[in-house]
Amino acid sequence: MSSRALEQYIENMKQKHENTTYEVVKSDEQWRESLTAEEYRVLRRAGTERAFTGRYHDSKDDGVYVCAGCGNPLFDSQSKFDSGSGWPSYVEPIAANAVEEREDRSLFFVRTEVRCRRCGGHLGHVFTDGPEPTGLRYCMNSAAMSFSGRGANA
Repeated sequence: MSSRALEQYIENMKQKHENTTYEVVKSDEQWRESLTAEEYRVLRRAGTERAFTGRYHDSKDDGVYVCAGCGNPLFDSQSKFDSGSGWPSYVEPIAANAVEEREDRSLFFVRTEVRCRRCGGHLGHVFTDGPEPTGLRYCMNSAAMSFSGRGANA
């Protein structure tokens, strides 16, 4: 992606965030202070971590994945599967109102972006090549999430 195309994409993402009201609202400076550099790049600038580098891509721990920006529960580990893509993948969100989906034309083709419904943070994308029962593959960035384990070791 050219630097001009990247600048335009970032500007479009800023406008999307500014035109939507979320329960959790912070200034850009507050987001930078509360997130790591990688979390900020992914959640607030719609970045993507490299495949097979995220801390959760091969995790099999039992628990719930929450938004790293606001703590909103996003995905249950029981809906996680190995898609072979290098990113954590899930067949469905933990609840229908946990995420929002938006059309994304940033890379010269149409995808469906997935964002946290509570703070608007970019999580990843959803594709229609997943397993049953939904046929969906929610392909998320590890940097956009934190994990809360269940059980004796949680």
